[in-house]
Amino acid sequence: MPGMEPSSTEASDVVGALWDRMQARDWDGLAALLAEDAVVEWPVSGERITGRDDYVAVNREYPEGWSVRVLRIVAGDGEAVSEVEVPHEGVGTFRAVSFWTVRDGRIVRGTEYWTSPGADPRPAWRAAYTEPM
Repeated sequence: MPGMEPSSTEASDVVGALWDRMQARDWDGLAALLAEDAVVEWPVSGERITGRDDYVAVNREYPEGWSVRVLRIVAGDGEAVSEVEVPHEGVGTFRAVSFWTVRDGRIVRGTEYWTSPGADPRPAWRAAYTEPM
């Protein structure tokens, strides 16, 4: 119905399909989930990807040897947050927490925080209050 907000189920399903299609290297299927003018930001590396074609290309061109494991997706009102683990042969394991906005069944915006576990070591002053994971 016009004027209705997107459901959390829709956002969760779209984001789940995004990761499934990446894992399958289904680049046409991935493109179908993105608005043509989608914007995805990677603040950790200071990059912005503008447009569906560039987002698909940057993922398609990433060196092979990786897989995706979805750890969780939490969604509500056209927004979804995903946490994934991406082991990459010979490189290591990456983690990403991503915030997605879904409208009309397509991702229109994303902000992804990519890192490697342990890449940001705890400072000495916190050692008395924390323990290694």
